[in-house]
Amino acid sequence: MAEERPIVVVGSINIDLVAIADRIPAIGETVLGTDFQIHPGGKGANQAVAIARLGHPVQMIGRLGNDGFGTQLRTNMQAVGVDCSGVATCEGPSGVAVILVSNRGENCIVVAPGANAKVTPRDVESSLPIIRRAGMVLTQLEIPMETVECLCTLCQREGIPLILDPAPAHELPPVVFQSLEWFTPNQTEAAFYAGTRNGAMGTTSPEDAARSLLSKGCRGVLLKLGSRGAYLATSRHSGQFVSAFRVSAVDSTAAGDAFNGAFATGLALGKSPRESAIFAAAAAAISVTRAGAQTSMPTMSEVQQFLQDHMIKDRDGM
Repeated sequence: MAEERPIVVVGSINIDLVAIADRIPAIGETVLGTDFQIHPGGKGANQAVAIARLGHPVQMIGRLGNDGFGTQLRTNMQAVGVDCSGVATCEGPSGVAVILVSNRGENCIVVAPGANAKVTPRDVESSLPIIRRAGMVLTQLEIPMETVECLCTLCQREGIPLILDPAPAHELPPVVFQSLEWFTPNQTEAAFYAGTRNGAMGTTSPEDAARSLLSKGCRGVLLKLGSRGAYLATSRHSGQFVSAFRVSAVDSTAAGDAFNGAFATGLALGKSPRESAIFAAAAAAISVTRAGAQTSMPTMSEVQQFLQDHMIKDRDGM
């Protein structure tokens, strides 16, 4: 049996400082929290851990500070099976995310990039041997845009499929869209890139948003629609909805990262885009029933059992 080619994740690595309260405070308001937790996070690291937890080989490219958080974050990723040989250590603090979570599972996040802001095009270029061995590359926008552009150019040149989770939303040059195998925005990001600048889909349908995004040059679009599920479209096939699974949410902090990591894993395992999206929806559904970011990521056996249970329920009409 041929050895599985790893998924390479290029992105951010953060420590998450999580405050939990009955509700998210309004501007200028102070609310009394009910709990405080510290978790490893960062969209890049979250997605790498999601892939590792699913049992697929994964390598991380990024930067950590030379602080205590950096040591902790590297140790955590390695403990779950992430290859960190592409993660450099630099002077200064590691990335930090301050997260507020309501008792309904809603959240808002402020990220201080720290070492993530020092991930340079040179880091990407020096990691070319790692990228060339990849079956797929997954990235986000919590590292400098010039580094993302360099990665896009390199992947296109080397013929490596690239998935971009465009968070946080940022203006993208045409070269980025044209290099993408998959573009996976959530509802707010889809509105931004499709031209609805008020941060909501509004009257723009998922079909219209996907059509607009595909016209920019990417080959596939997967819109993450939260509790509505997802909308999948490619340049060669008409779009289709993938339903979300109904669960009782505890913390939605890393649901999108669980989804992206599982979607990439599904594709790497040879599943069709639709099968991969269903697989990803199951992983995300499991993740929101647990607290934390990386600590919420499910294993392959958990996702398979979840899918089996829900298929049985569907057949029973439940």
